[in-house]
Amino acid sequence: MSSVLLAIDTAAPRLQLALLVDDHADTLVEEMAQGQAERIFPAIDELLGRNGVAYKDLTRIAVTTGPGSFTGLRIGLSAARGLGLALGIPVVGVPSLLALSLATRCEATAVLLDARREEAYFQLFSGPALPIGEPQVLPMDEARRRVPAGAGLITSPLVDIAALARFAATADPKGYPPEAAYIRDADAKPQEKFRVARVGQ
Repeated sequence: MSSVLLAIDTAAPRLQLALLVDDHADTLVEEMAQGQAERIFPAIDELLGRNGVAYKDLTRIAVTTGPGSFTGLRIGLSAARGLGLALGIPVVGVPSLLALSLATRCEATAVLLDARREEAYFQLFSGPALPIGEPQVLPMDEARRRVPAGAGLITSPLVDIAALARFAATADPKGYPPEAAYIRDADAKPQEKFRVARVGQ
């Protein structure tokens, strides 16, 4: 086996894994809004086992980086980075909006995901994995207005995990770090009221 890649996606309420051995992809997909942390490694073991692959055979890991469920992203990223570190292999982090664009054959595509609060995660692509500008959080109505006439439209957060694996097999890890891409700022704000001022040395 010259190339063995494990792809992980936990950004949506689904556990998705793909094992790409050279050009052959095998996938494991389970609907799962909760419990991904407990299930992810047994599921990886199952996927590897049915393909006769050991952890030491892996040559690369891929993982979606969001936006998506905060908890889900942490689970997937932690698993991917932990495996990469333990095995000494590269980890490719693929932004979820870009990963979703891989499913389209249209020349122009808009990815528009519900971000709640009447907002949307939005990004335009000129083709699969060819972004036009950066991902944004926009009011839902504005995001809908920005979809070009005749463009493809993706509104499902469910990535094609096999397509993700094939993309990550040739992507440069330096250009795709495995770091969470939340896009929207965190809701939690630092507490200023009770902060103790530092005294200069």
